[in-house]
Amino acid sequence: MVTLTRAEGTWTGDLDLTRRGIALALAGGYAVAAFSAEADPIHTDETGLVTATVDISTADRKIPGYLARPASPGRHPVVFVNSEVFGVHEWVKDVCRRLAKAGYVALAPDLFVRTGDPSKTTDMKLVMSIVAAQPEAQVLGDTAAALKFLKAQPFTDMKKLAATGFCWGGGATWRDIETFPEFKCGVAWYGPLKKGPYPREAPLDHVKELKAPVLGLYGGQDKGIPQPDVEAMREAIKAAGKTAEIIVYPDAQHGFLADYRSSYNQAASEDAWKKMLAFFAAHGVAPAAHRG
Repeated sequence: MVTLTRAEGTWTGDLDLTRRGIALALAGGYAVAAFSAEADPIHTDETGLVTATVDISTADRKIPGYLARPASPGRHPVVFVNSEVFGVHEWVKDVCRRLAKAGYVALAPDLFVRTGDPSKTTDMKLVMSIVAAQPEAQVLGDTAAALKFLKAQPFTDMKKLAATGFCWGGGATWRDIETFPEFKCGVAWYGPLKKGPYPREAPLDHVKELKAPVLGLYGGQDKGIPQPDVEAMREAIKAAGKTAEIIVYPDAQHGFLADYRSSYNQAASEDAWKKMLAFFAAHGVAPAAHRG
């Protein structure tokens, strides 16, 4: 059995076996891809979609990104996707395809590429060292470059731009909305709120800078993001007079959307996914056919 530990301690779910099975691991695998035959690999098909790995020009180099979009003509609303600590692995790509099926252009840039590929190792210390090597200015600079890339595409409607992300990417989503006025809203999935082991600013310390509404989706059983942190964020949002909401699923753990791990919570995931799409729509980020 592979033992994975985080620099800040093991989080609930770190030792879970994958739900995506041997087939996906043999196809290349990614972090915590321990073998289990309990579930078949999950893959959202590409029918009606265009998918590609694209190059994004940043200040110092090109970085790759995974892009999925509807194949139908015209301009579509955009979701900027911040990955987990495991990088742009197969599950993150699948999330992009799910969003594309819902009518969005979804782009997940590889924000860790300069120091390694955390999707290729089960050594959690190595994963964390790769993630911790990404300074705030670099990540925000790469995000700005990705937005510039998206703006130049003939299939994007940048007036309908949202951000989402998971774990590390959930914290990055809060920071995106605190930094970039282009975003109309953001949905942060179980992202760190206080200062942690990463060289990133804490979302809690910059609540006054929120430039658009945010929906936070958190697990009540998340040992890495305790409820006092969530309550502190709620109080800061209220004190700052910002439009943001945090929903806590009492029985859910950290990573409850990650259907490739046994921490996956189907009920919470399905409800939260619907709430995310509804939040996008409520703030003007929805395909024409999906508007209420």
